Amino acid sequence: MNTLGKSLPPLASLLPFEAAARLESFSKAAEELHITQAAISRQIRGLEEDLGLKLFCRRNRAVFLTQQGRELGRVVSNALQSISASAVSLRQSPGKNRVVLLCQLCEAFYWLMPRLSTFHQRYPEIEIQVATSTGPLTEFNEHFDVALQSTGRPSGVHGLMFTAADEVFPVCSPHYLRTHRALQIRDLKSHTLLHYHATPPHWMQWGAWFQAFGQSLDDAPKGSVFDSYPLMLQAAVEGHGIALGWRRTAQGLLESGALVRPCAQSVPLPDAISVFSRPGGEGRVEVSALLDWLEGELGSDRQAGFGQWQLNR
Repeated sequence: MNTLGKSLPPLASLLPFEAAARLESFSKAAEELHITQAAISRQIRGLEEDLGLKLFCRRNRAVFLTQQGRELGRVVSNALQSISASAVSLRQSPGKNRVVLLCQLCEAFYWLMPRLSTFHQRYPEIEIQVATSTGPLTEFNEHFDVALQSTGRPSGVHGLMFTAADEVFPVCSPHYLRTHRALQIRDLKSHTLLHYHATPPHWMQWGAWFQAFGQSLDDAPKGSVFDSYPLMLQAAVEGHGIALGWRRTAQGLLESGALVRPCAQSVPLPDAISVFSRPGGEGRVEVSALLDWLEGELGSDRQAGFGQWQLNR
């Protein structure tokens, strides 16, 4: 006797629910699935009625997962990802050992690319595909196996594997520093400060950096604002002012001499970056290999003498 038909919730509601739970937004789920927001809301309401409980709290045109909704979202995501992974595996030719790493554009450009060859040397049988995004992983609609992004950005139901440290400090071009003496923290505010404003905020900005030293940015002149971290770093390289650099992405420019540190102070961030695994994919040999490699590369930052490295894996 087939009991699944009686115990399963409405199957048509599971995909809309998974998208809404992962994105924590009915409107974004509707955009992703190319249906109306009303259809998303109707499917989820039907799922809630079938289960006899609330999966979302609805307040001021925003939705928030309840504890039951978060647990169901994890289960549904794992199940759908498992089905998806099986389908992808069936479509692929035998022996194609591919793993997809989703990485923020700045980390991909400044941190990942200079060291990716070490992964190929260690695992020559694995094909690694790098996907980049400026948005959080919840807004990435393509397939990925492992994701690396700044801690605090939306991650949905993806499993956190581990976090790693970083530190933030001022950087500028050598030419800019030659025209000024070595600076103290209080001196920075009299210079042109380059700002990166992320939406929503997830990077330490100048105001928070000064607060870490008991100072305020209120009396500083207005600087230049960028919507791209790589663009802000390039502006610093070109001598347009002083930027906040993260060691993980600025270290190569410091080592090459393109940037220098105008003052010694820095702010350590113990859990600056987070590495996630897509639900249902942790058991793949290729995924485990990539996670082990990332763990080692990010963990080696401890040798640079900044922050603390925390392992949740």
